[in-house]
Amino acid sequence: MSSQDQEPYVAACPNCDVTRQTDDPNEVINFYRRHYRVTGHDIEIEHAEPDLDNAVTANDLKDVIRELEGQHRNGVPMGVIAAVMKERGLSVKQTLDEIHELRMGGGLYEPQDDHLAAF
Repeated sequence: MSSQDQEPYVAACPNCDVTRQTDDPNEVINFYRRHYRVTGHDIEIEHAEPDLDNAVTANDLKDVIRELEGQHRNGVPMGVIAAVMKERGLSVKQTLDEIHELRMGGGLYEPQDDHLAAF
């Protein structure tokens, strides 16, 4: 597959040299979960082209989700959130850890599996 044929999302484990390419942003999250459960390794999003109508300007996770909600009905896919937070220096694990903290604090809800919205 040439770089021109690359899927919109590419994630890899830098420790295992395992790569996953997909057009489904939440498959990046599923790849992370499977890989972390087996190896304990975080993954890196190497390439992401989230289909966004407008650029996200917020830096805080909850504000990022609020901005993305206008572009996604029934919640923002967690893979899109992870791709945007990668641009702000967070790994997939760090993003999911922050999502967990916000959800436990009542700041986020999940209108459908692996899709989030902010209160």
